[in-house]
Amino acid sequence: MIIPTPTSRPSPPGPFSARSGFTLIELLVVIAIIGVLIGILLPALGGARASAVGLVCQSRMRQIAAGWQFYAHDNDDISVPGQPGRYADESRNLYPLGNGLHYRPRWFALIGAAAGFDAYSRPSTDRADEHSLPVDGSEVFLCPSVPEWTSSRNYAFGYNHQFLGNTRFRDINDDSSGFIHFPVRASNIHASRTVLAADSMGTAAGKPARLREPNRADGSRDDDATPLHAMGGHGYIIDPPRLAESDSDYADPRFRSDAHRSAPHERHVGKANVSFCDGHVERLGLVEMGYAIRSDGAVEARGNGTTNRLFSGTMIDETAPGLNAGP
Repeated sequence: MIIPTPTSRPSPPGPFSARSGFTLIELLVVIAIIGVLIGILLPALGGARASAVGLVCQSRMRQIAAGWQFYAHDNDDISVPGQPGRYADESRNLYPLGNGLHYRPRWFALIGAAAGFDAYSRPSTDRADEHSLPVDGSEVFLCPSVPEWTSSRNYAFGYNHQFLGNTRFRDINDDSSGFIHFPVRASNIHASRTVLAADSMGTAAGKPARLREPNRADGSRDDDATPLHAMGGHGYIIDPPRLAESDSDYADPRFRSDAHRSAPHERHVGKANVSFCDGHVERLGLVEMGYAIRSDGAVEARGNGTTNRLFSGTMIDETAPGLNAGP
């Protein structure tokens, strides 16, 4: 008799048997959880990075403020000028920096020469380089948020030159017409409450936010048909919050009007880094500094609560000296 061989059957899964792989539903759940975690963590990581960049910028601005103090100490208590006026005699437009002569150096280059950290790796005596020469010396002079804003004119940090040292001539075509506001004694300034410099958006400030254009790293102006819309245009100077209704100077002396005013740039988590003459740095919004902003983002030139109290050097809301001011 033939005894049939029993067929083997798979034993039912026990409590310790393992399954291979995931079901589709489980995989989707894991992916969803990872996505949620990334969504939670990325803003925090981005915010931490932005804060770190802002702190680097603050450190650099403190060093610049120290340089301003060095300059005043070495120059008989005179505050550094924004940029020397252009003389008809070109030989008078060359100034010594720490590593060579330079054509009409702006305030940051003069500060660097006094403090020992050069703004330019190779200063230039060529008038053609006045606006385009890149600030490629010490990284102290660059804002890490906009590291490409390196041209001498369309620059990242703006100086409070209208109150601290405006060496433009009242008539830009006449070097005998006198300086607008110079010299200024550093010791007469209420240093702890006077803005020295700030992150700058330049002459784009007077335009609606939607019309602003990218920075021009070659140091050029915008096309004359729609002038001064580029971010950082003439950014080496910030105009104070309240400008005079007549005879006021502006960041760009060839385009003196409210629409072409300069102002600080709130590029560090919605605020600007602002250095004061005593060397400390604060993060402030435009309104906190005394500026007024229209609903379209354009910065006003006067009225609506604008005040120059943090810019005047006296802690009083004074109007900046105009083109027709006395000597």
